Amino acid sequence: MRAEDGEPAAALAAVEPDVFRAVMSRFATGVTVVTCRQDGFDHAMTANSFTSVSLDPILVLVCVENETRWLAAVAQAGVFGVSVLAADQRALAQWFATPGRPLHGQLDRAPHRRGPHTDMALLDGALMHLECRVTTSHAAGDHMIVVAEVLSITLPDDVGPALVHFR
Repeated sequence: MRAEDGEPAAALAAVEPDVFRAVMSRFATGVTVVTCRQDGFDHAMTANSFTSVSLDPILVLVCVENETRWLAAVAQAGVFGVSVLAADQRALAQWFATPGRPLHGQLDRAPHRRGPHTDMALLDGALMHLECRVTTSHAAGDHMIVVAEVLSITLPDDVGPALVHFR
């Protein structure tokens, strides 16, 4: 790949992580909370790097920073839950995005129920829920791409607007 002036692309100025973060914050995405359970403790985190992958088989993916407790927990559990948040669930999104929050009792402030297929926590009031089984993971820089088969879908009848991450 070459720049317009004929120089190799590698010779172009490096993109700084802070600039890249600011640029990507202008790409609006939905907001999810992903959950799993390890050694009797619930693990939950806010994720906006979540998307569908395939219809046959039905697959989704979530991108997770390598150093998270959630990533280590889901590697052991092999299953996870996804709750796509409604606009009025911003406080929950912020809570589950808070670094260093205590592991024990982190779901106490989040009304939830257990998924029938995985026993993972699914947040009440979400726009929809998925229960997933990890099929593969791929290293990608400082993140891991976790690909999973969808085992079940819950679609509540009455849904409002979605919580959207933008800037």
